[in-house]
Amino acid sequence: MSAKPAAPGVRPVLAAVEGMATSDGAGVSMTRMLGSPRLRTLDPFLMLDLFGSDQPTDYLAGFPDHPHRGFETVTYMLAGRMRHADNHGHEGVIETGGVQWMTAGRGLIHSEMPEQTEGLMRGFQLWINLPARLKMTEPRYQEFPAASIPVERREDGATVTVIAGDTARGTAGPVRAEATDARYFDVALPPSVSFAEPLPAGHTAFLVLFEGTLTVGGEASLSGPRVIVLGDGERVEAVAGPEGARFLLLAGEPIGEPIAWGGPFVMNTREEVMQAFRDFEEGRI
Repeated sequence: MSAKPAAPGVRPVLAAVEGMATSDGAGVSMTRMLGSPRLRTLDPFLMLDLFGSDQPTDYLAGFPDHPHRGFETVTYMLAGRMRHADNHGHEGVIETGGVQWMTAGRGLIHSEMPEQTEGLMRGFQLWINLPARLKMTEPRYQEFPAASIPVERREDGATVTVIAGDTARGTAGPVRAEATDARYFDVALPPSVSFAEPLPAGHTAFLVLFEGTLTVGGEASLSGPRVIVLGDGERVEAVAGPEGARFLLLAGEPIGEPIAWGGPFVMNTREEVMQAFRDFEEGRI
Protein backbone atom coordinates (compact mmCIF):
# COMPACT_ATOMS: atom_id res chain seq x y z
CA MET A 1 0.00 0.00 0.00
CA SER A 2 1.35 3.44 -0.91
CA ALA A 3 2.26 5.86 1.84
CA LYS A 4 1.42 8.66 -0.63
CA PRO A 5 1.13 8.96 -4.41
CA ALA A 6 4.37 9.46 -6.31
CA ALA A 7 5.02 13.10 -7.20
CA PRO A 8 4.57 14.10 -10.88
CA GLY A 9 7.44 12.75 -12.99
CA VAL A 10 8.63 10.32 -10.31
CA ARG A 11 8.83 6.71 -11.41
CA PRO A 12 6.31 4.68 -9.40
CA VAL A 13 6.94 1.25 -7.92
CA LEU A 14 5.40 -1.46 -10.09
CA ALA A 15 6.60 -4.42 -8.00
CA ALA A 16 8.84 -5.16 -5.03
CA VAL A 17 10.08 -8.74 -5.30
CA GLU A 18 12.16 -10.62 -2.75
CA GLY A 19 15.19 -12.56 -3.94
CA MET A 20 15.09 -16.37 -4.05
CA ALA A 21 17.73 -18.60 -2.45
CA THR A 22 19.46 -20.85 -5.00
CA SER A 23 22.86 -22.24 -5.97
CA ASP A 24 24.87 -22.19 -9.17
CA GLY A 25 28.27 -23.17 -10.51
CA ALA A 26 29.71 -25.97 -8.40
CA GLY A 27 27.20 -25.37 -5.60
CA VAL A 28 27.80 -21.70 -4.72
CA SER A 29 25.04 -20.40 -2.46
CA MET A 30 23.39 -17.19 -3.65
CA THR A 31 20.20 -15.16 -3.86
CA ARG A 32 18.66 -14.87 -7.33
CA MET A 33 17.22 -11.40 -7.60
CA LEU A 34 16.23 -11.53 -11.27
CA GLY A 35 15.75 -14.52 -13.56
CA SER A 36 13.72 -16.60 -11.10
CA PRO A 37 10.06 -17.71 -11.12
CA ARG A 38 9.32 -14.64 -8.99
CA LEU A 39 10.74 -12.19 -11.53
CA ARG A 40 11.74 -13.53 -14.93
CA THR A 41 13.40 -10.75 -16.93
CA LEU A 42 13.37 -6.96 -17.21
CA ASP A 43 14.43 -6.24 -20.80
CA PRO A 44 17.39 -5.88 -21.43
CA PHE A 45 18.33 -7.43 -18.07
CA LEU A 46 18.18 -11.23 -17.93
CA MET A 47 19.46 -12.34 -14.53
CA LEU A 48 21.00 -10.96 -11.35
CA ASP A 49 22.56 -12.96 -8.53
CA LEU A 50 23.68 -11.70 -5.13
CA PHE A 51 26.29 -13.97 -3.62
CA GLY A 52 27.54 -13.47 -0.10
CA SER A 53 28.87 -15.63 2.72
CA ASP A 54 31.62 -15.72 5.33
CA GLN A 55 31.59 -19.53 5.19
CA PRO A 56 34.19 -20.74 2.64
CA THR A 57 32.24 -23.95 1.99
CA ASP A 58 29.47 -21.77 0.52
CA TYR A 59 31.66 -20.33 -2.24
CA LEU A 60 35.06 -22.01 -2.64
CA ALA A 61 33.86 -24.48 -5.30
CA GLY A 62 33.28 -21.45 -7.51
CA PHE A 63 32.20 -21.54 -11.13
CA PRO A 64 34.39 -23.96 -13.12
CA ASP A 65 34.66 -23.82 -16.92
CA HIS A 66 31.36 -22.95 -18.60
CA PRO A 67 30.43 -21.33 -21.94
CA HIS A 68 28.48 -18.18 -22.80
CA ARG A 69 27.13 -16.70 -26.03
CA GLY A 70 24.85 -13.84 -26.94
CA PHE A 71 24.91 -11.55 -23.89
CA GLU A 72 27.07 -9.68 -21.36
CA THR A 73 27.99 -10.63 -17.79
CA VAL A 74 28.86 -8.03 -15.17
CA THR A 75 30.66 -9.11 -11.99
CA TYR A 76 30.90 -6.53 -9.21
CA MET A 77 32.80 -7.53 -6.07
CA LEU A 78 31.69 -5.96 -2.80
CA ALA A 79 34.09 -8.09 -0.72
CA GLY A 80 36.63 -10.79 -1.50
CA ARG A 81 38.37 -11.57 -4.79
CA MET A 82 37.54 -13.69 -7.82
CA ARG A 83 40.03 -15.11 -10.34
CA HIS A 84 38.76 -15.54 -13.86
CA ALA A 85 40.21 -17.14 -16.99
CA ASP A 86 38.91 -18.05 -20.45
CA ASN A 87 39.84 -20.31 -23.33
CA HIS A 88 41.18 -17.38 -25.36
CA GLY A 89 44.01 -16.72 -22.89
CA HIS A 90 42.46 -13.85 -20.93
CA GLU A 91 42.76 -14.03 -17.14
CA GLY A 92 42.92 -11.83 -14.08
CA VAL A 93 41.56 -11.16 -10.60
CA ILE A 94 38.57 -9.01 -9.66
CA GLU A 95 39.42 -7.47 -6.26
CA THR A 96 37.10 -5.90 -3.69
CA GLY A 97 35.27 -2.98 -5.28
CA GLY A 98 36.30 -3.95 -8.80
CA VAL A 99 34.14 -4.76 -11.80
CA GLN A 100 34.43 -6.98 -14.86
CA TRP A 101 32.05 -6.22 -17.73
CA MET A 102 32.38 -9.12 -20.16
CA THR A 103 30.77 -9.11 -23.60
CA ALA A 104 30.54 -12.80 -24.47
CA GLY A 105 29.44 -12.11 -28.04
CA ARG A 106 29.97 -15.13 -30.30
CA GLY A 107 31.18 -17.13 -27.33
CA LEU A 108 33.87 -18.15 -24.92
CA ILE A 109 34.47 -20.66 -22.15
CA HIS A 110 35.52 -19.24 -18.82
CA SER A 111 35.84 -19.95 -15.12
CA GLU A 112 35.35 -17.77 -12.04
CA MET A 113 37.01 -19.07 -8.91
CA PRO A 114 37.18 -17.42 -5.46
CA GLU A 115 40.74 -17.17 -4.12
CA GLN A 116 39.99 -16.65 -0.43
CA THR A 117 40.01 -19.54 2.00
CA GLU A 118 38.45 -17.48 4.79
CA GLY A 119 36.50 -14.31 5.18
CA LEU A 120 33.58 -12.67 3.46
CA MET A 121 32.90 -13.19 -0.24
CA ARG A 122 30.18 -10.88 -1.54
CA GLY A 123 29.11 -9.43 -4.84
CA PHE A 124 26.73 -9.39 -7.77
CA GLN A 125 26.66 -10.98 -11.19
CA LEU A 126 24.33 -9.45 -13.76
CA TRP A 127 23.43 -10.78 -17.21
CA ILE A 128 22.48 -8.21 -19.87
CA ASN A 129 21.07 -9.22 -23.23
CA LEU A 130 22.61 -8.14 -26.54
CA PRO A 131 20.63 -7.19 -29.65
CA ALA A 132 20.72 -9.64 -32.56
CA ARG A 133 23.22 -7.49 -34.46
CA LEU A 134 25.80 -7.88 -31.67
CA LYS A 135 25.25 -11.45 -30.50
CA MET A 136 28.04 -12.85 -32.70
CA THR A 137 30.64 -10.11 -32.15
CA GLU A 138 34.10 -10.97 -30.84
CA PRO A 139 34.30 -11.35 -27.04
CA ARG A 140 35.76 -8.44 -25.11
CA TYR A 141 36.30 -7.26 -21.55
CA GLN A 142 36.06 -3.98 -19.69
CA GLU A 143 37.78 -4.42 -16.31
CA PHE A 144 38.34 -1.77 -13.67
CA PRO A 145 39.68 -1.89 -10.09
CA ALA A 146 37.96 0.04 -7.33
CA ALA A 147 40.45 2.93 -7.66
CA SER A 148 39.30 3.52 -11.26
CA ILE A 149 35.58 3.66 -10.45
CA PRO A 150 34.47 7.19 -9.49
CA VAL A 151 32.45 7.84 -6.35
CA GLU A 152 30.14 10.85 -6.35
CA ARG A 153 29.91 12.26 -2.83
CA ARG A 154 26.83 14.37 -2.27
CA GLU A 155 26.36 17.14 0.29
CA ASP A 156 24.04 15.09 2.53
CA GLY A 157 26.50 12.19 2.85
CA ALA A 158 25.05 10.04 0.06
CA THR A 159 27.58 8.30 -2.18
CA VAL A 160 27.05 7.04 -5.72
CA THR A 161 29.65 4.64 -7.11
CA VAL A 162 29.29 5.01 -10.88
CA ILE A 163 30.20 1.85 -12.80
CA ALA A 164 28.40 2.53 -16.08
CA GLY A 165 26.59 5.57 -17.44
CA ASP A 166 26.66 9.17 -16.25
CA THR A 167 24.90 10.83 -13.32
CA ALA A 168 23.00 14.08 -13.73
CA ARG A 169 25.85 15.79 -11.87
CA GLY A 170 28.33 14.70 -14.51
CA THR A 171 30.09 11.74 -12.89
CA ALA A 172 30.91 9.25 -15.64
CA GLY A 173 31.45 5.55 -15.07
CA PRO A 174 34.42 3.85 -16.75
CA VAL A 175 32.31 1.19 -18.50
CA ARG A 176 30.87 2.04 -21.90
CA ALA A 177 27.65 0.09 -22.41
CA GLU A 178 26.67 1.26 -25.88
CA ALA A 179 24.45 -1.73 -26.71
CA THR A 180 21.83 -0.84 -24.07
CA ASP A 181 22.92 2.61 -22.79
CA ALA A 182 23.01 0.98 -19.35
CA ARG A 183 23.34 2.72 -16.00
CA TYR A 184 24.91 0.79 -13.11
CA PHE A 185 25.15 2.80 -9.87
CA ASP A 186 25.87 1.59 -6.32
CA VAL A 187 24.11 4.03 -4.00
CA ALA A 188 24.69 4.29 -0.22
CA LEU A 189 22.46 6.56 1.86
CA PRO A 190 22.91 7.60 5.49
CA PRO A 191 19.82 7.35 7.75
CA SER A 192 16.79 9.31 6.51
CA VAL A 193 18.69 10.82 3.56
CA SER A 194 16.89 11.30 0.23
CA PHE A 195 18.14 10.37 -3.23
CA ALA A 196 16.93 11.61 -6.61
CA GLU A 197 18.31 10.91 -10.08
CA PRO A 198 16.82 11.47 -13.55
CA LEU A 199 16.71 8.51 -15.93
CA PRO A 200 16.20 8.40 -19.70
CA ALA A 201 12.57 8.13 -20.77
CA GLY A 202 11.70 4.64 -21.93
CA HIS A 203 14.57 2.92 -20.14
CA THR A 204 13.76 -0.11 -17.99
CA ALA A 205 14.79 0.75 -14.43
CA PHE A 206 14.91 -0.98 -11.07
CA LEU A 207 16.60 -0.81 -7.69
CA VAL A 208 18.26 -3.74 -5.94
CA LEU A 209 18.01 -3.09 -2.21
CA PHE A 210 20.54 -5.15 -0.27
CA GLU A 211 21.17 -3.21 2.94
CA GLY A 212 18.81 -1.27 5.21
CA THR A 213 15.35 -0.03 4.33
CA LEU A 214 14.09 2.31 1.65
CA THR A 215 10.95 4.22 0.69
CA VAL A 216 10.69 4.56 -3.08
CA GLY A 217 8.28 6.71 -5.08
CA GLY A 218 5.98 7.17 -2.09
CA GLU A 219 5.69 3.44 -1.35
CA ALA A 220 5.79 2.16 2.23
CA SER A 221 9.21 1.25 3.65
CA LEU A 222 10.83 -1.78 1.97
CA SER A 223 13.59 -4.09 3.20
CA GLY A 224 15.93 -6.34 1.22
CA PRO A 225 17.26 -8.24 -0.48
CA ARG A 226 14.60 -7.12 -2.93
CA VAL A 227 14.20 -5.89 -6.51
CA ILE A 228 12.09 -2.74 -6.76
CA VAL A 229 10.74 -2.45 -10.31
CA LEU A 230 10.06 1.12 -11.45
CA GLY A 231 7.46 2.35 -13.89
CA ASP A 232 7.70 5.15 -16.43
CA GLY A 233 8.71 8.64 -15.38
CA GLU A 234 11.45 11.22 -15.46
CA ARG A 235 13.37 10.35 -12.31
CA VAL A 236 13.72 7.97 -9.38
CA GLU A 237 13.25 9.23 -5.82
CA ALA A 238 14.00 7.29 -2.64
CA VAL A 239 14.48 7.93 1.07
CA ALA A 240 16.58 5.77 3.40
CA GLY A 241 15.13 4.36 6.61
CA PRO A 242 16.50 4.95 10.12
CA GLU A 243 19.46 2.59 9.60
CA GLY A 244 20.35 3.92 6.14
CA ALA A 245 20.24 1.98 2.87
CA ARG A 246 22.43 0.63 0.10
CA PHE A 247 21.12 -0.37 -3.30
CA LEU A 248 22.00 -0.74 -6.96
CA LEU A 249 20.27 1.50 -9.48
CA LEU A 250 20.12 -0.29 -12.84
CA ALA A 251 18.61 1.08 -16.02
CA GLY A 252 18.89 0.25 -19.71
CA GLU A 253 17.21 0.66 -23.07
CA PRO A 254 14.92 -2.28 -23.85
CA ILE A 255 15.93 -4.39 -26.87
CA GLY A 256 12.43 -5.61 -27.70
CA GLU A 257 13.51 -8.75 -29.57
CA PRO A 258 12.52 -12.41 -29.07
CA ILE A 259 14.58 -14.23 -26.44
CA ALA A 260 15.56 -17.88 -26.86
CA TRP A 261 17.41 -18.92 -23.71
CA GLY A 262 19.10 -22.26 -23.32
CA GLY A 263 21.32 -22.52 -20.24
CA PRO A 264 24.48 -20.47 -20.96
CA PHE A 265 23.29 -19.27 -24.37
CA VAL A 266 20.86 -16.41 -25.03
CA MET A 267 19.88 -15.97 -28.67
CA ASN A 268 16.82 -14.91 -30.68
CA THR A 269 15.64 -18.31 -31.95
CA ARG A 270 15.67 -21.91 -30.76
CA GLU A 271 17.69 -22.84 -33.85
CA GLU A 272 20.42 -20.37 -32.86
CA VAL A 273 20.54 -21.85 -29.36
CA MET A 274 20.86 -25.38 -30.76
CA GLN A 275 23.67 -24.18 -33.03
CA ALA A 276 25.43 -22.72 -29.99
CA PHE A 277 25.27 -26.10 -28.23
CA ARG A 278 26.66 -27.79 -31.34
CA ASP A 279 29.46 -25.24 -31.60
CA PHE A 280 30.33 -25.82 -27.95
CA GLU A 281 30.32 -29.61 -28.27
CA GLU A 282 32.46 -29.48 -31.40
CA GLY A 283 35.01 -27.02 -30.02
CA ARG A 284 34.06 -23.92 -32.01
CA ILE A 285 33.56 -21.62 -29.00
